[in-house]
Amino acid sequence: MLINELKPNAGASRDKKRKGRGPGSGNGKTAGYGHKGQLARSGHKGAYFEGGQMPLVRRIPKRGFTNIFRTEYTGVNVSELNRFRAGTTVTVEALREAGLVGDKKPVKILGNGELTKRLTVEANKFTASAKEKIENAGGTAKEV
Repeated sequence: MLINELKPNAGASRDKKRKGRGPGSGNGKTAGYGHKGQLARSGHKGAYFEGGQMPLVRRIPKRGFTNIFRTEYTGVNVSELNRFRAGTTVTVEALREAGLVGDKKPVKILGNGELTKRLTVEANKFTASAKEKIENAGGTAKEV
């Protein structure tokens, strides 16, 4: 089965209500919005306004920040490198071709699992345990 062939089970989803399409629709006149008031108007932002009470978003303190200079890495475990033939040079491009990493982010080799083959691994970063496992298997870990 392919992801584009997935669909919900029979009866699991309903059609969208067509509001304000006359009395026969069961949603004519006020279209399920009640009579007058802010929430009956078009373009209202009902999720934030709490009737004059301090909104939840403003009651909860702000916390932390996002570091705009942070580098996000795609992690690849040492155990996943066993799919390459012994003696080969594993580069970032080779990892992409093997489907282990996506396109944009730099690659970091992580130390989970065991490596049974002698490989030359070229990546952007290595954890200490990953570097140790690669060298114990007779290979070399080279930061690019």
